[in-house]
Amino acid sequence: MREALEIQRDGQQILREEAGKDWTDTGLVFTTRSGKPIEPRNLARSFARIVETHKLRPIRVHDLRHTAASLLKKLGVAPRDAMEILGHSRISVTMEIYTHGDGESRENALKRVTGLFE
Repeated sequence: MREALEIQRDGQQILREEAGKDWTDTGLVFTTRSGKPIEPRNLARSFARIVETHKLRPIRVHDLRHTAASLLKKLGVAPRDAMEILGHSRISVTMEIYTHGDGESRENALKRVTGLFE
């Protein structure tokens, strides 16, 4: 991930130099060629094009949030930290909507309960 972000930073520096005085410094990692925030509709269209080009299973950009939440849960990230990473205003949103149970976590929980009786 770090390498990908460094590549993005280097690419953005090139865009900044090309834009010159037309560059808008927003401090964002992903921007348009002029440094402005990417419009959500444009991001969704670009994402759909990438999915189609690479013949991936069609998903929405929003589905990536669900995946991120599930990965944070699997990594054992505390729910409060996951809430902040995902930008939710309430922990209930993180816990009820974005963190989905999975077979592996249920199996591990049952093994731990079984261990209590051994």
